[in-house]
Amino acid sequence: MTQIGRPREFDADQALDRAMEVFWRHGYEGASLADLTAAMGINKPSLYAAFGNKEGLFRKVVARYADVEMAYARSALDQPTAREVAAALLRDNVVALTRPDRPAGCLSVQGGTACGAGNATISEFLAASRLAGEQAIAARFARAVDEGDLPADADPTALARFLSVVTEGHAVHAAAGAHRGQLEESADIALLAFTAAAYPGGTAR
Repeated sequence: MTQIGRPREFDADQALDRAMEVFWRHGYEGASLADLTAAMGINKPSLYAAFGNKEGLFRKVVARYADVEMAYARSALDQPTAREVAAALLRDNVVALTRPDRPAGCLSVQGGTACGAGNATISEFLAASRLAGEQAIAARFARAVDEGDLPADADPTALARFLSVVTEGHAVHAAAGAHRGQLEESADIALLAFTAAAYPGGTAR
């Protein structure tokens, strides 16, 4: 007796990873539903049933990106000193931006920077996501002040903003074709600048 099977289910994480690459390469507006469904191996009704709509899919993709592709940033916060946090973040960011098996650059930077007025919520969502990362770094540096690693007059917010500006700038340059060695050079300079600003007395551990 032949059984009528249920419709083939898809792996949600795998589908998100495939959608991630489409959004990463083309941005939110440049990624069409046809491109997304083809990459994910599903049809439009399945996409809507699983993710709601294109924006819902994108938000889940960004969460997946933060969880998987940005894991290095969370690991950096576990370093024992503020300088080591900065060094790990700068170094591992360059590696992440220039992986040969991934699109160059950063999804959270280039995914919505060119959105029109009709998709302003996407740009705002990504800006909020980046700010949350910056605030996590600032909180880590505030802890470093409390622990005596950073001087009492250090500005955790400004230091975190500096690192965010550098890493986001690296993402733009990586997407434009800068290679790993070039970004490593600017990361080294940024670490020198961070150390001079964070430890003006030359007391970095």
